[in-house]
Amino acid sequence: MNNGLGQEEHTEHDLFHALASSVKDQMLGSWRETRTKDGHYRTKQVAYLSLEFLMGRALGNALLNLELTDESRQVLSQYAIGLEALEELEHDAGLGNGGLGRLAACFLDSCASMDLAVTGYGIRYEYGMFAQKIVDGYQVERPDRWLRDGNPWEVRVPNHNVIVPFFGHTESYIDKGGRRNVIWVDTQDVMAVAYDMPVPGYRNGRINTLRLWKSEATDDFDLTEFNQGDYTEAVARKNLAEQITMVLYPNDASENGKELRLRQQYFLSSASLQDLLNNWVSQHGTDFSGFAKANVMQLNDTHPSVAVPELMRLLVDHYFLEWDQAWEITSNTMAYTNHTLLPEALERWPVRMFQQMLPRILEIIYEINARYLDDVAHHWPGDSEMLAKMSIIEEGCEPHVRMAYLAIVASFSVNGVAGLHTQLLTSGLFKEFYALWPEKFNNRTNGVTPRRWLAHCNPKLTEVLIKRLGGEWVKDLKHLHALNAFTEDKSLLEEWRAVKLANKRELSVMIAKECGVEFVPSMMFDVQVKRIHEYKRQLLNILHVIHLYQKTITAISEGKTDKLVPRCVLIGGKAAPGYAMAKLLIKLANNLAHMVNSDLDVTPYLRFAFLPNYNVSAMEKICPATDLSQQISTAGKEASGTGNMKFMMNGALTIGTLDGANIEMLEEVGEENFFLFGLDAQEVKLLQPNYQPEDFIKQSPALQQVMGLLESGHFNLQEPGIFEPIIESIKSPNDPWMTAADFESYRLAQERVEDAYKESNSWTQMSIRNTACSGRFSSDVTIAGYRDKIWRA
Repeated sequence: MNNGLGQEEHTEHDLFHALASSVKDQMLGSWRETRTKDGHYRTKQVAYLSLEFLMGRALGNALLNLELTDESRQVLSQYAIGLEALEELEHDAGLGNGGLGRLAACFLDSCASMDLAVTGYGIRYEYGMFAQKIVDGYQVERPDRWLRDGNPWEVRVPNHNVIVPFFGHTESYIDKGGRRNVIWVDTQDVMAVAYDMPVPGYRNGRINTLRLWKSEATDDFDLTEFNQGDYTEAVARKNLAEQITMVLYPNDASENGKELRLRQQYFLSSASLQDLLNNWVSQHGTDFSGFAKANVMQLNDTHPSVAVPELMRLLVDHYFLEWDQAWEITSNTMAYTNHTLLPEALERWPVRMFQQMLPRILEIIYEINARYLDDVAHHWPGDSEMLAKMSIIEEGCEPHVRMAYLAIVASFSVNGVAGLHTQLLTSGLFKEFYALWPEKFNNRTNGVTPRRWLAHCNPKLTEVLIKRLGGEWVKDLKHLHALNAFTEDKSLLEEWRAVKLANKRELSVMIAKECGVEFVPSMMFDVQVKRIHEYKRQLLNILHVIHLYQKTITAISEGKTDKLVPRCVLIGGKAAPGYAMAKLLIKLANNLAHMVNSDLDVTPYLRFAFLPNYNVSAMEKICPATDLSQQISTAGKEASGTGNMKFMMNGALTIGTLDGANIEMLEEVGEENFFLFGLDAQEVKLLQPNYQPEDFIKQSPALQQVMGLLESGHFNLQEPGIFEPIIESIKSPNDPWMTAADFESYRLAQERVEDAYKESNSWTQMSIRNTACSGRFSSDVTIAGYRDKIWRA
């Protein structure tokens, strides 16, 4: 390995960039070979379109996949610095909001490791997911300047730049053959500049590509205005172009925020599709007869669904295909993954906004809708209500375009991401579409890559697993099932406990540094880290911590502390900047943490911390150290979850509801190794119309005490009334999250957790079984399903 590290004076940052550049150089030859091979279309090409790619740090993962970890350690030993210390210097590529973006990153790793020709297409946001600071208990957002020190992994590829149009208007003309053609004129054009990042497969020579688009002003964008002396307007237009890729997910509470999000979605879709078509034309000219057999575009949730009319525009307006030919191609290349059961999360954009910003795209959407509604009318003759219900255009005083409907209509495959999720989609949210096209719908349960989420993030456990099972499990996680044969092996139980304790010590250092709270490794580590949202029910967890706080104080006063199971509770996650209730939950968590941790009588038995700025790198330390994983969303609300899988893979036990992929995890590991509680999705649905939370509060003395302490202002003595919205939400008959209804069942499940944790051997055996049964949740398994059932690659 040409390490690129000279013996002259250097900083640690210099060493990191030199090592990263050297590793990238190692990939260049294989990267070129992969592109050349795929460019001949010998196998189907997959374009994975996603507005989010939460890649995290790249160095450690690349070293693992390229088998360069030991060699890198040797090189760095000359400089008296460890590899781990150098890895810490890399900024997280936080180009995502949470599970959706992290899933996309896992999928790219699996595709490369399984030798599949898949290109990721995303946006090169200048500022990634905001950096979260906690000030007086409140979340404060700071810019995430992940590119401030440069990105050693990216390569700018100017020969793939394309132009993306906005605004303007359309005109039509009849050509010599009598065909009506449409041109989109007077547009404000933006340059999409390609930046490529390598995605190495696991020790197989394949290097796939993540292509990220950056928006820039075109060379002639402002020349006329500039020459006329209107410098201010020229600069303003340049800034407008560059704004598109400036920030991940602007707050869409305002009109400007909505407009920017739609601009981002169209920018990604148009640039990516132009790139795909340019690649095809360079090989095959304008003969598109074989395009659909050679290409598929996977839409990662609703965000890139504007790709549907954009592909039609390019085929019809630029390459002059007839509508039916273009639709045949579009409807045989588009595949749509839905990631949500929350109707409010299915994007709808005002027709007015499309008309102004994307006039030609709106015309095509109307044409798609008119032809599709003809099918609906044939299926439900004379049913005008059904036509209105299923129309892509939602009429009303402010008509909207339903983007999920657009994706479903044009896609040959529509998949959910867990068994329950897909079932609820086809029986609820999309049941009319399922009645019309049952053959389109299928399930592909999510998964996570075992390379990053076990082999890389948990090297101590990896060593134990390789010693017992060999290394094949890194490529095929089902090999871990052989662990079940060792659950009575005393030496393995001891090694397993030692690894967990060592990982807990490492996490404790991070918690002390980031939160100022000392976690004691001998205590149970109880963790809930994910995006802060009411349906994920961090509130239920917080209420239980209040219960534990009261229970501990009572036990101390009665001299019965011997029955307590010492526990450290960790919550982490970011709230969307415009989500007031989620931000208030963070404030409550921090106020509660202050109260718990400042009581020196309580801290031997209970400690609580809120981790600021939770990200991929933090999770790499958290999941190997966790004893209890909290997956406690209201049943029927979480599509799948992937954090639950990472914890399971690393031997954490789960306390959870029958929601998302929890159900399949429970099937794999068995109820005796899973702490189940709460209403199921059907029970939630039946209870909703007559829900009376006060009844559940009265039936639970523990919840009565918790609510009494919360309502007394005990956690906000200097800030009277600030938690009233939370108290009202718990007691509201309209609470869709059923917090009060599930509390007592949750509390009892937590008691079962404590009883189990007291028995060290049986807890360790349960932990081993969870790791052993995690093979189904490898993203390799998920991608094999996409490959065989959807992509036919």
